[in-house]
Amino acid sequence: MADNLFPTKIESKSKSVQELVMNNEEPPRNYFYEDGVNGVIESSLPVLEMPVIDISRLTSPSTSREEVEKLHSALISCGCFMSINHGITGVFLDQVRSVTAQFFALPMEEKLKCSRAVDSTEGYGNDMILSEDQILDWTDRLYLIVSPEDQRQFKFWPEKPEIFREILQEYTTKLKVIVEVVLKAMARSLNLEDNCFLDKYGERALMQARFNFFPPCPRPDRSLGLKPHADGSAITIVLQDKEVEGLQLLKDDQWFRVPIQLPHALLINVGDQSEVMSNGFFKSPVHRVVTNSERERTSVAVFCSPDPDNDIEPVDGAVSETRPRLYKKVQDYGSKYFQYYQEGKRPIEAVKI
Repeated sequence: MADNLFPTKIESKSKSVQELVMNNEEPPRNYFYEDGVNGVIESSLPVLEMPVIDISRLTSPSTSREEVEKLHSALISCGCFMSINHGITGVFLDQVRSVTAQFFALPMEEKLKCSRAVDSTEGYGNDMILSEDQILDWTDRLYLIVSPEDQRQFKFWPEKPEIFREILQEYTTKLKVIVEVVLKAMARSLNLEDNCFLDKYGERALMQARFNFFPPCPRPDRSLGLKPHADGSAITIVLQDKEVEGLQLLKDDQWFRVPIQLPHALLINVGDQSEVMSNGFFKSPVHRVVTNSERERTSVAVFCSPDPDNDIEPVDGAVSETRPRLYKKVQDYGSKYFQYYQEGKRPIEAVKI
């Protein structure tokens, strides 16, 4: 059995960020990062030279080896890449963006029909508040379990816009194909058996969609859309806003802006559970979202995590005499992830040997 490494806490709830904006309320102090802690939040940072991986080349016998080597380099250097030729049309990706924007534009009473419960992450709302000194994120979000299908709670799934559910179903079905291709290619890039990560991922892998809305913020120098964190998934697939930047990534102890120049590319990053399975060859990148005072921004992140009942640990081929096992065995890693996230901590630290 895996170790029980994580404590639990009870939360309270707060107003949505949209309500604060609509009421012209000054952001409460618990949205502010103060001088001396994180200093002024810089938005004028260098742009990350983001690796671009052609998903179709990963599956072609004639080009697979070369593209797998590029994937290995991308994941070793920054833990993420832009994926192109992934099999999803730009028109459909724009539909995903459109239903996201339409949902957050609905009247508050309509959105509140999907409101999450206290002590639950699923549904519409904002941060879980676990302590009085917690710094909140300047964002509202809709968080939904998509897979396994018997875990779906449709009371949280919007009925408006009318095509929302259909679009989400089709989108995540298409993403499952990409997940399989990428996990196999990640294994090959380490000269491991093709299915070693996929087998850990399992037939009842967890897929969760998070629709993010970042309203204009009156103090972008003090507030973050998402606090610095790494993802608790195996991999995460992000559909960025086409027009407004916001995502930043920490590389070599410096923040970089993540570009949006490829509007129909999907950003894919390694999560903590792939870091564990690869025995640290792949590192889950720390990232954050900055705010701006003029334009709203949306994004859609889909977290693809192993079956919570599966034991996650370094796979056999990633452990050797020269590279000993670096991580403990863990089960249901994601269940306690959010508490660590809200406290600004990394749960993977509790898993390291």
